[in-house]
Amino acid sequence: MDVMKVWHAWIDSDVVDPNTKEELERLASDEEEIRDRFYRDLSFGTGGLRGVLGAGTNRMNEYTVAKASQGLANYVIKHYDIAERNIAISYDSRKMSFEFAQIASGVFAANGIKVFIYSKLMPTPCLSFAVRALKCAAGVMITASHNPAKYNGYKVYGADGCQITTVAADEIYREIESSDIFRDVKRQSFEAGLASGSISFIPQSVYTDFIEEVKKQSVLFGDKIDRNVSIVYTPLNGTGLKPVMRALTEEGFTNVVIVHEQEKPDGNFPTCPYPNPEIKEAMALGIQYARENHADLLLATDPDCDRVGIAVRDNTDGEMKLLTGNETGILLLDYLCAQRIKHGRMPHDPVIVKTIVTTDMAEAIATAYGVRTINVLTGFKFIGEQIGRLERQGNAESYLFGFEESYGCLSGTYVRDKDAVNGALLICEMFAFYKTRGIGLLEKLNELYERYGYYLNTLYSYDFEGEAGFETMKKLMCAFRTGTAAFGDKKVVTRLDYQNRLSGLPKSDVLKFILEDGCTVVVRPSGTEPKLKVYISVRASSRLAAMEEEGRLKAYVDARISLQGRH
Repeated sequence: MDVMKVWHAWIDSDVVDPNTKEELERLASDEEEIRDRFYRDLSFGTGGLRGVLGAGTNRMNEYTVAKASQGLANYVIKHYDIAERNIAISYDSRKMSFEFAQIASGVFAANGIKVFIYSKLMPTPCLSFAVRALKCAAGVMITASHNPAKYNGYKVYGADGCQITTVAADEIYREIESSDIFRDVKRQSFEAGLASGSISFIPQSVYTDFIEEVKKQSVLFGDKIDRNVSIVYTPLNGTGLKPVMRALTEEGFTNVVIVHEQEKPDGNFPTCPYPNPEIKEAMALGIQYARENHADLLLATDPDCDRVGIAVRDNTDGEMKLLTGNETGILLLDYLCAQRIKHGRMPHDPVIVKTIVTTDMAEAIATAYGVRTINVLTGFKFIGEQIGRLERQGNAESYLFGFEESYGCLSGTYVRDKDAVNGALLICEMFAFYKTRGIGLLEKLNELYERYGYYLNTLYSYDFEGEAGFETMKKLMCAFRTGTAAFGDKKVVTRLDYQNRLSGLPKSDVLKFILEDGCTVVVRPSGTEPKLKVYISVRASSRLAAMEEEGRLKAYVDARISLQGRH
């Protein structure tokens, strides 16, 4: 791509608005920045679009959003009859989310597609629910999930309420690429669409039905709990406040303090620059609130409310301790299975679904309860696909739980994506259940480790920004793929290359190395960020032994990436 030629084409275009032209003209003396903005089109895949806000083909802006929407419109028109051409849209609190939702709505309406859009910002799981409830051909969620404030994104969902498959993403991508970003995009104003009826707001009843489905996921089955446990909750300036608080309140959890500074939607995320409950710094203010309010439990949901992180009080020293996504997941899994067994509610051929980078401890727990485990590629869409497959087989009730190490989980089949509203309510129920019986979550976690062994799972992200970084990641993946016989002094026993469609899974740029003592290392480029991700899993007799082993593996990975990243 001739980046300077494309840059000039944007500046000279009659379609581009004056503010965008002014932004681009200010870059005239910064060829490196121009190159970064125009060296490629923003990547579109099963996760849709995600990128930094700004002008350019490699940025999130009204033109790249409109072009993606035209591609999706073309796809829907080719695959669905006129009466079935409906698309649901939701959006989060990020900068430009509402504007991008309006632009996408206008493109769809201009293409003769009926649009249903939430009148207020709503979480990702509410979008997944609406797609199915309103019998839509597709759905769009404007969000960059847990990324920093400079990002936004465009997630695409299929008619099943699940993020699109690789096959659908490839076809939509071809439609996007075949359209000129200025000449071929049909546009209509949001206001005109509302006036004509081609754009409608999603009825309040759909949201209420969603909350009711979340509440049905309880597994108390009549068991008594103290619902007056002290809770602190932070929506991290995102979409979670109203749905999470409504679900908790309606289920009797009213002793909840909201982190005031992070209560209202705010795309600048002023007190949590990286609004990700996986990150300790994002949880710091919530932990401070928990200390000041003598709370037992801290909940945090990310901006689009599909991930939930927690901290619980350590009864040995009184301090709040953060739990990982794996730790929360195995606690929920054990609680769900134990309650179903206790009350005779375990279905025939029960199933859990987890990703290949999620702790193997989950499979050990599931096996102990007679539950089958399905392992899928990284990304909750693959868990959603398995739910859909079970449903088509007439066996949807066998699905018990799905989770991934990155703080996403789902215990029902009412949506096809991870749901932090569901997760938050289940966590509160589980916490109250054990606390009522004099058991802390950390105590329960240690009990599970004593029973199944200590599993340590860590994730490390290596940043590779810009065009050069993109090329470096490709070289690193090639080096790991072709030249890895050992990690330090640990020989590789098995190398699983998911580019080869292993176990019937879709082709994916993921490598999993199984080492001689059962430790594993997974390496993959992120699908949404300029990062190489490395997952290390160690099982040992104790936490200390596991940490020492993990440290040696991490040091080898660091050295390998540092060395090969320079070449």
